[in-house]
Amino acid sequence: MDQGAHAMKRPSFGPAVSLSYPEYTYGFSEFIGISKNGHLWVEGRDCVDLAKEFGTPLHILSEGQLRHNYRRFKDAFQSDYPDVEILFANKSNNALAVRHIMNQEGAGGDCFGFNEMYLALLAGSDPGKMVLNGSNKEPDEIELAIANGVCINIDAMDELDIIKATAARLSRDVEVGIRVKLELPDLEDRPSNGVYQGSMAEIVRDWKWGMPYAQTVELVKSISQLNNLHLHELHFHLMRMGNQAADFAIMARDVVQWSARLRDETGWLAPCLDLGGGWTYGRKEKTGPRGGVDDETVSSFEDYGREVTAAVKDECAKQDLPLPKLRIEPGRLISGTAGVAIGRVGAVKDWPESGRKWVNVDLTGNHVPWITMPHHYHMVAANKAAAPAKETVNIVGSLCIQDVLGRSREMPELVRGDLVALLDTGCYAESLSANFNAQCRPATVLVCGERADVTTERERLADVIGRFRVPARLLGQSLCAG
Repeated sequence: MDQGAHAMKRPSFGPAVSLSYPEYTYGFSEFIGISKNGHLWVEGRDCVDLAKEFGTPLHILSEGQLRHNYRRFKDAFQSDYPDVEILFANKSNNALAVRHIMNQEGAGGDCFGFNEMYLALLAGSDPGKMVLNGSNKEPDEIELAIANGVCINIDAMDELDIIKATAARLSRDVEVGIRVKLELPDLEDRPSNGVYQGSMAEIVRDWKWGMPYAQTVELVKSISQLNNLHLHELHFHLMRMGNQAADFAIMARDVVQWSARLRDETGWLAPCLDLGGGWTYGRKEKTGPRGGVDDETVSSFEDYGREVTAAVKDECAKQDLPLPKLRIEPGRLISGTAGVAIGRVGAVKDWPESGRKWVNVDLTGNHVPWITMPHHYHMVAANKAAAPAKETVNIVGSLCIQDVLGRSREMPELVRGDLVALLDTGCYAESLSANFNAQCRPATVLVCGERADVTTERERLADVIGRFRVPARLLGQSLCAG
């Protein structure tokens, strides 16, 4: 690894909370890097000290990185387009502290289900900048959305009946959108990133989400007849199928084309186009699924903003449409690089004759579930981050499965007590974590400068077993069995 100074681009922002960028001998991102003592640091805190203070396994989040990523992505779109609203995808990291940070930054929220929406509202999110998505919305979540003024993106024909009945009962007006199933002819031969099988267009056809064009027309006509339902947007979500801005630009053109078709057929002109999420990032150390496909060739935030907004403007001109408002729903792109997961080395098993070596850590696939995809996380020996690699090892967790966190990773010599860090765990780690083998889930600490605060308590065994119940008849039988 090149230990020279790693230049990071630092855009100029002007929000209320100022950011102080640390200096590292090597920066993995703007707020996470290797410091002069050779350890991995998050902002102004040594990860070795954090592991000692808060225990392992441990999730660590950088508040500065969260803010920086949001501002950079927002600026990338707003610098090229007159009206853009950024809705943070809460599913990527649904911690209350993260939602508070996003609120302070002015972000809206993409919510799936009652609980995510409830958490966002509990954190004080602006309901007018939130959307409820999902393919099987229940009456209680529709009621929560309507009662609080959250836009509902319709994803099934009978949702309209539930929305109408609930709105009438509550005497409320409702803002709605329609999640569409684009045909994407220009992505018919474009392969996905390897996680999904088939081309991007084929995968979209196979997904449960989205309304075909004929059903979209039917919904538009029905909603247009209702005085208390206001049709606000068309919505499409490309998901994480590619890492090039050109694919998202094609998708954006197709959404504009659907808007033009609907105008011609129904007279309705979509005031807002929600282009969803799936935006990703790359690093020269690699990240992403299937062994790390996301390197420095991945489109930058600025590439996304420039190419997507150019496509929207060009297609609107071709279709004689006024420029709509754009909504964008980034998740992992904002939260991913803000997180680090730390595990402590336990047993080190060597089999010299086979050339294999296993380094066991107390971090597991329960704590970083994307490992099973398999997902690639860059790994760093947190207490030996500047040391050269000396051996190739498998980093494994302690679950009763293979639990391979990193296969054939080049690392410095690791011994019991060392610390291994996985980068880019700010997304879909804590929010997907599990209790297989009755494991307790880790604590999370949020670092801001030199301060570190617990934002998720470490789970206790009592928390894990608290949902279990034993019927009285089984208790009696067990006590008598001896």
